[in-house]
Amino acid sequence: MSLVMVVNYLLLIICVLVGVAFVTLLERKILGYIQIRKGPNKVGFMGLLQPFADAVKLFTKEQTLPVMSNFLPYYLSPVFSLFVSLIVWLVMPYELGLMNFSMSTLFFLCCTSLGVYTTMSAGWASNSKYSLLGSLRAVAQTISYEVSLALILLSFIFLVGGFDLGLFSLYQRDLWLLWFTFPLAMIWFASCLAETNRTPFDFAEGESELVSGFNTEYSSGGFALIFMAEYASILFMSMLFSLIFLGGNLLNPLYYLKLVMVAFAFVWVRGTLPRFRYDKLMYLAWKSFLPVALNYLIFFMGVKSLCFVLML
Repeated sequence: MSLVMVVNYLLLIICVLVGVAFVTLLERKILGYIQIRKGPNKVGFMGLLQPFADAVKLFTKEQTLPVMSNFLPYYLSPVFSLFVSLIVWLVMPYELGLMNFSMSTLFFLCCTSLGVYTTMSAGWASNSKYSLLGSLRAVAQTISYEVSLALILLSFIFLVGGFDLGLFSLYQRDLWLLWFTFPLAMIWFASCLAETNRTPFDFAEGESELVSGFNTEYSSGGFALIFMAEYASILFMSMLFSLIFLGGNLLNPLYYLKLVMVAFAFVWVRGTLPRFRYDKLMYLAWKSFLPVALNYLIFFMGVKSLCFVLML
Protein backbone atom coordinates (compact mmCIF):
# COMPACT_ATOMS: atom_id res chain seq x y z
CA MET A 1 0.00 0.00 0.00
CA SER A 2 2.86 2.40 0.83
CA LEU A 3 4.38 1.85 -2.64
CA VAL A 4 1.01 2.75 -4.21
CA MET A 5 0.94 5.96 -2.15
CA VAL A 6 4.46 6.92 -3.25
CA VAL A 7 3.65 6.29 -6.93
CA ASN A 8 0.39 8.19 -6.48
CA TYR A 9 2.21 11.20 -4.97
CA LEU A 10 4.89 11.16 -7.70
CA LEU A 11 2.18 11.20 -10.38
CA LEU A 12 0.54 14.14 -8.61
CA ILE A 13 3.87 16.04 -8.49
CA ILE A 14 4.48 15.44 -12.22
CA CYS A 15 0.97 16.74 -12.97
CA VAL A 16 1.56 19.79 -10.74
CA LEU A 17 4.85 20.62 -12.49
CA VAL A 18 3.22 20.31 -15.93
CA GLY A 19 0.36 22.45 -14.59
CA VAL A 20 2.89 25.08 -13.41
CA ALA A 21 4.33 25.22 -16.94
CA PHE A 22 0.94 25.85 -18.50
CA VAL A 23 -0.19 28.31 -15.78
CA THR A 24 2.76 30.52 -16.82
CA LEU A 25 1.54 30.31 -20.43
CA LEU A 26 -2.05 31.06 -19.34
CA GLU A 27 -0.81 34.08 -17.39
CA ARG A 28 1.18 35.48 -20.31
CA LYS A 29 -1.75 34.95 -22.69
CA ILE A 30 -4.29 36.61 -20.36
CA LEU A 31 -1.98 39.55 -19.60
CA GLY A 32 -1.42 39.90 -23.35
CA TYR A 33 -5.13 40.17 -24.09
CA ILE A 34 -5.68 42.52 -21.12
CA GLN A 35 -3.03 44.80 -22.65
CA ILE A 36 -4.48 44.34 -26.19
CA ARG A 37 -1.69 42.21 -27.64
CA LYS A 38 -1.27 38.54 -28.53
CA GLY A 39 1.09 37.11 -25.93
CA PRO A 40 3.25 34.04 -26.73
CA ASN A 41 2.12 32.61 -30.10
CA LYS A 42 5.26 31.57 -32.04
CA VAL A 43 6.74 28.47 -30.33
CA GLY A 44 4.58 25.49 -31.30
CA PHE A 45 0.85 25.65 -32.03
CA MET A 46 -0.54 28.92 -30.53
CA GLY A 47 2.56 29.16 -28.29
CA LEU A 48 1.84 25.88 -26.45
CA LEU A 49 5.52 24.90 -26.35
CA GLN A 50 6.63 28.28 -24.97
CA PRO A 51 6.89 27.11 -21.29
CA PHE A 52 9.17 24.23 -22.30
CA ALA A 53 11.36 26.56 -24.38
CA ASP A 54 11.62 28.86 -21.34
CA ALA A 55 12.53 25.92 -19.07
CA VAL A 56 15.29 24.73 -21.43
CA LYS A 57 16.61 28.29 -21.75
CA LEU A 58 16.66 28.88 -17.96
CA PHE A 59 18.24 25.57 -16.96
CA THR A 60 20.94 25.68 -19.64
CA LYS A 61 22.08 29.23 -18.88
CA GLU A 62 25.39 29.79 -17.12
CA GLN A 63 25.09 29.50 -13.34
CA THR A 64 26.52 32.56 -11.58
CA LEU A 65 27.77 32.59 -8.00
CA PRO A 66 28.19 35.91 -6.15
CA VAL A 67 31.69 35.93 -4.66
CA MET A 68 30.57 37.14 -1.22
CA SER A 69 27.51 34.87 -0.94
CA ASN A 70 27.08 32.13 1.65
CA PHE A 71 27.37 29.11 -0.63
CA LEU A 72 25.27 26.37 1.00
CA PRO A 73 22.11 28.34 1.99
CA TYR A 74 22.36 30.30 -1.29
CA TYR A 75 22.05 27.11 -3.34
CA LEU A 76 19.70 25.17 -1.05
CA SER A 77 17.08 27.92 -0.51
CA PRO A 78 15.44 27.68 -4.00
CA VAL A 79 15.52 23.84 -3.82
CA PHE A 80 13.91 23.82 -0.37
CA SER A 81 11.37 26.43 -1.51
CA LEU A 82 10.19 24.20 -4.37
CA PHE A 83 10.26 21.16 -2.06
CA VAL A 84 7.89 22.87 0.43
CA SER A 85 5.57 24.01 -2.40
CA LEU A 86 5.33 20.42 -3.67
CA ILE A 87 5.15 18.55 -0.33
CA VAL A 88 2.11 20.62 0.72
CA TRP A 89 0.12 18.89 -2.05
CA LEU A 90 -0.03 15.84 0.24
CA VAL A 91 -3.09 17.41 1.90
CA MET A 92 -5.14 17.12 -1.30
CA PRO A 93 -8.03 14.82 -0.26
CA TYR A 94 -8.31 11.96 -2.75
CA GLU A 95 -11.71 10.30 -2.97
CA LEU A 96 -9.94 7.04 -3.87
CA GLY A 97 -8.62 6.73 -0.32
CA LEU A 98 -4.99 6.45 -1.39
CA MET A 99 -3.55 9.32 0.59
CA ASN A 100 -5.83 10.84 3.23
CA PHE A 101 -4.75 11.97 6.66
CA SER A 102 -6.90 13.48 9.36
CA MET A 103 -4.65 16.43 10.29
CA SER A 104 -4.28 17.91 6.81
CA THR A 105 -5.14 21.51 7.80
CA LEU A 106 -2.39 21.53 10.46
CA PHE A 107 0.07 20.11 7.93
CA PHE A 108 -0.90 22.87 5.47
CA LEU A 109 -0.29 25.60 8.11
CA CYS A 110 3.11 24.08 9.00
CA CYS A 111 4.18 23.98 5.34
CA THR A 112 3.09 27.58 4.63
CA SER A 113 5.02 28.73 7.72
CA LEU A 114 8.14 26.95 6.45
CA GLY A 115 8.02 29.03 3.25
CA VAL A 116 9.13 32.06 5.28
CA TYR A 117 12.49 30.47 6.11
CA THR A 118 13.38 29.80 2.47
CA THR A 119 12.71 33.43 1.54
CA MET A 120 14.70 34.70 4.51
CA SER A 121 17.69 32.43 3.88
CA ALA A 122 17.69 33.24 0.13
CA GLY A 123 17.86 36.98 0.89
CA TRP A 124 20.43 36.65 3.68
CA ALA A 125 22.72 34.16 1.90
CA SER A 126 22.99 36.41 -1.19
CA ASN A 127 24.91 38.90 1.01
CA SER A 128 23.41 41.89 -0.81
CA LYS A 129 21.57 44.84 0.75
CA TYR A 130 18.81 44.72 -1.87
CA SER A 131 18.21 40.99 -1.40
CA LEU A 132 18.15 41.29 2.39
CA LEU A 133 15.67 44.19 2.30
CA GLY A 134 13.47 42.29 -0.17
CA SER A 135 13.48 39.15 1.98
CA LEU A 136 12.66 41.12 5.16
CA ARG A 137 9.71 42.73 3.41
CA ALA A 138 8.49 39.39 2.10
CA VAL A 139 8.81 37.71 5.52
CA ALA A 140 6.96 40.53 7.34
CA GLN A 141 4.18 40.42 4.75
CA THR A 142 3.83 36.62 4.76
CA ILE A 143 3.70 36.36 8.57
CA SER A 144 1.14 39.20 8.82
CA TYR A 145 -1.29 37.68 6.33
CA GLU A 146 -0.75 34.12 7.63
CA VAL A 147 -2.46 35.19 10.88
CA SER A 148 -5.77 36.00 9.17
CA LEU A 149 -5.37 32.91 6.94
CA ALA A 150 -5.00 30.66 10.01
CA LEU A 151 -7.95 32.29 11.80
CA ILE A 152 -10.23 31.83 8.79
CA LEU A 153 -9.17 28.20 8.55
CA LEU A 154 -9.84 27.80 12.28
CA SER A 155 -13.37 29.19 11.77
CA PHE A 156 -14.08 26.48 9.20
CA ILE A 157 -12.47 23.80 11.38
CA PHE A 158 -15.02 24.72 14.07
CA LEU A 159 -17.79 24.65 11.48
CA VAL A 160 -17.02 21.23 9.94
CA GLY A 161 -15.80 19.74 13.23
CA GLY A 162 -12.46 18.28 12.13
CA PHE A 163 -8.99 18.91 10.71
CA ASP A 164 -9.49 16.79 7.59
CA LEU A 165 -9.88 18.76 4.34
CA GLY A 166 -12.01 15.89 2.98
CA LEU A 167 -14.80 17.06 5.32
CA PHE A 168 -15.22 20.25 3.25
CA SER A 169 -16.38 18.38 0.14
CA LEU A 170 -18.66 16.28 2.37
CA TYR A 171 -20.33 19.35 3.93
CA GLN A 172 -20.82 21.18 0.61
CA ARG A 173 -22.78 18.61 -1.38
CA ASP A 174 -25.93 20.78 -1.25
CA LEU A 175 -24.67 24.32 -0.60
CA TRP A 176 -21.32 26.02 -1.13
CA LEU A 177 -19.79 27.72 1.91
CA LEU A 178 -19.05 30.69 -0.37
CA TRP A 179 -22.68 31.85 -0.24
CA PHE A 180 -22.88 32.45 3.52
CA THR A 181 -19.21 33.25 4.23
CA PHE A 182 -18.61 35.58 1.28
CA PRO A 183 -16.58 38.20 3.26
CA LEU A 184 -14.31 35.42 4.55
CA ALA A 185 -13.86 34.11 1.00
CA MET A 186 -12.72 37.54 -0.19
CA ILE A 187 -10.33 37.95 2.77
CA TRP A 188 -8.99 34.42 2.15
CA PHE A 189 -8.40 35.23 -1.53
CA ALA A 190 -6.62 38.51 -0.71
CA SER A 191 -4.51 36.74 1.93
CA CYS A 192 -3.61 34.07 -0.64
CA LEU A 193 -2.41 36.85 -2.97
CA ALA A 194 -0.23 38.21 -0.16
CA GLU A 195 0.97 34.72 0.80
CA THR A 196 2.13 33.96 -2.74
CA ASN A 197 3.67 37.47 -3.23
CA ARG A 198 1.32 38.31 -6.08
CA THR A 199 0.03 41.69 -7.30
CA PRO A 200 -1.01 43.94 -5.54
CA PHE A 201 1.18 42.48 -2.74
CA ASP A 202 4.33 41.87 -4.81
CA PHE A 203 6.60 44.02 -2.63
CA ALA A 204 9.19 41.24 -2.61
CA GLU A 205 9.69 41.98 -6.31
CA GLY A 206 9.48 45.78 -6.26
CA GLU A 207 11.73 46.71 -9.21
CA SER A 208 11.63 50.47 -8.70
CA GLU A 209 12.73 50.48 -5.05
CA LEU A 210 14.38 47.07 -4.47
CA VAL A 211 15.80 45.99 -7.85
CA SER A 212 13.58 42.87 -7.90
CA GLY A 213 13.67 41.88 -4.24
CA PHE A 214 15.11 38.83 -2.49
CA ASN A 215 15.99 36.94 -5.71
CA THR A 216 18.29 39.69 -7.05
CA GLU A 217 21.39 37.49 -7.05
CA TYR A 218 19.73 34.42 -8.55
CA SER A 219 19.97 33.56 -12.23
CA SER A 220 19.27 30.55 -14.49
CA GLY A 221 18.37 27.41 -12.48
CA GLY A 222 18.09 29.11 -9.06
CA PHE A 223 15.69 31.73 -10.39
CA ALA A 224 13.69 29.03 -12.23
CA LEU A 225 13.24 27.02 -9.01
CA ILE A 226 11.98 30.11 -7.10
CA PHE A 227 9.65 30.86 -10.03
CA MET A 228 8.32 27.27 -10.08
CA ALA A 229 7.76 27.34 -6.30
CA GLU A 230 5.69 30.52 -6.62
CA TYR A 231 3.46 29.10 -9.34
CA ALA A 232 3.08 25.73 -7.55
CA SER A 233 1.86 27.75 -4.52
CA ILE A 234 -0.61 29.64 -6.72
CA LEU A 235 -2.02 26.36 -8.04
CA PHE A 236 -2.22 24.94 -4.52
CA MET A 237 -3.98 28.04 -3.13
CA SER A 238 -6.45 27.84 -6.05
CA MET A 239 -7.10 24.19 -5.19
CA LEU A 240 -7.61 25.05 -1.51
CA PHE A 241 -9.98 27.95 -2.27
CA SER A 242 -12.05 25.66 -4.52
CA LEU A 243 -12.12 22.96 -1.84
CA ILE A 244 -13.02 25.20 1.12
CA PHE A 245 -15.50 27.58 -0.52
CA LEU A 246 -16.73 25.86 -3.70
CA GLY A 247 -16.90 22.25 -2.49
CA GLY A 248 -16.84 19.47 -5.03
CA ASN A 249 -15.58 15.96 -5.56
CA LEU A 250 -11.96 15.67 -6.71
CA LEU A 251 -12.97 12.95 -9.18
CA ASN A 252 -15.38 15.38 -10.87
CA PRO A 253 -13.87 17.30 -13.86
CA LEU A 254 -15.98 20.37 -12.90
CA TYR A 255 -13.86 20.70 -9.74
CA TYR A 256 -10.76 21.32 -11.86
CA LEU A 257 -12.68 23.89 -13.91
CA LYS A 258 -13.32 25.78 -10.65
CA LEU A 259 -9.61 25.48 -9.81
CA VAL A 260 -8.64 26.99 -13.19
CA MET A 261 -11.15 29.84 -12.68
CA VAL A 262 -9.56 30.73 -9.32
CA ALA A 263 -6.08 30.62 -10.94
CA PHE A 264 -7.50 32.89 -13.67
CA ALA A 265 -8.61 35.32 -10.92
CA PHE A 266 -4.98 35.46 -9.65
CA VAL A 267 -3.84 36.53 -13.13
CA TRP A 268 -6.79 38.88 -13.63
CA VAL A 269 -5.88 40.72 -10.42
CA ARG A 270 -2.30 41.05 -11.68
CA GLY A 271 -3.46 42.59 -14.97
CA THR A 272 -5.89 44.99 -13.25
CA LEU A 273 -4.50 46.34 -9.98
CA PRO A 274 -1.41 48.47 -9.33
CA ARG A 275 0.99 47.65 -6.49
CA PHE A 276 -0.10 48.67 -2.98
CA ARG A 277 1.50 51.58 -1.20
CA TYR A 278 3.83 49.91 1.30
CA ASP A 279 2.49 51.78 4.36
CA LYS A 280 -1.04 50.54 3.54
CA LEU A 281 0.07 46.89 3.59
CA MET A 282 0.11 46.21 7.35
CA TYR A 283 -2.96 48.39 7.89
CA LEU A 284 -4.93 45.98 5.71
CA ALA A 285 -3.58 42.89 7.49
CA TRP A 286 -4.00 44.01 11.12
CA LYS A 287 -6.74 46.66 11.07
CA SER A 288 -9.05 45.19 8.42
CA PHE A 289 -8.63 41.45 7.85
CA LEU A 290 -7.79 40.38 11.41
CA PRO A 291 -10.91 41.88 13.14
CA VAL A 292 -13.26 40.39 10.53
CA ALA A 293 -11.58 36.96 10.76
CA LEU A 294 -11.72 37.08 14.61
CA ASN A 295 -15.40 38.08 14.60
CA TYR A 296 -16.30 35.24 12.25
CA LEU A 297 -14.29 32.81 14.42
CA ILE A 298 -16.19 33.86 17.57
CA PHE A 299 -19.49 33.67 15.63
CA PHE A 300 -18.78 30.14 14.39
CA MET A 301 -17.69 29.05 17.88
CA GLY A 302 -21.00 30.39 19.23
CA VAL A 303 -23.03 28.65 16.53
CA LYS A 304 -21.23 25.35 17.15
CA SER A 305 -21.69 25.64 20.93
CA LEU A 306 -25.40 26.43 20.45
CA CYS A 307 -25.85 23.38 18.21
CA PHE A 308 -24.06 21.24 20.78
CA VAL A 309 -26.32 22.53 23.63
CA LEU A 310 -29.48 21.95 21.53
CA MET A 311 -28.36 18.40 20.76
CA LEU A 312 -28.06 17.70 24.49
